[in-house]
Amino acid sequence: MTVVWLIVFLLLVILEFATINLVSIWFALGALVSFFVSLYVDNATIQVAIFVIVSFLSILLTKKFVQKLRTKKPERVNLDRVIGKIGTVTEKITRYNPGEVKVGGKRWTAVSEETIDKDSHVKILAIDGVKLVVEKSKTDE
Repeated sequence: MTVVWLIVFLLLVILEFATINLVSIWFALGALVSFFVSLYVDNATIQVAIFVIVSFLSILLTKKFVQKLRTKKPERVNLDRVIGKIGTVTEKITRYNPGEVKVGGKRWTAVSEETIDKDSHVKILAIDGVKLVVEKSKTDE
């Protein structure tokens, strides 16, 4: 049974390198531990139980770590970079009529729930389609 565990371990490691999805690495660890156990214990039931227990425990113990690896923080693209920045109103913005804001050297159509006069400073809250959603900057009050 020792050779079987060694073959299972090698196949699982090869499978892991082929997929790179962290799917079979825990089972490979279980097979490796079972291989070492098989050097001292001839009972196949104990070896299989060790394989299952070690594989299960390794999955449980590394679950949070693997989730952190798989969960990538979204990188801000060019459009998202203006969110949170301060811009200057180049055309008056009213609740029902979009105006224009200059931010980062570019002009954007902007909307707001309040009336904001030309040359006022605004904070960009979000992007809705191709329009900036803005509010009057606290520095202008």
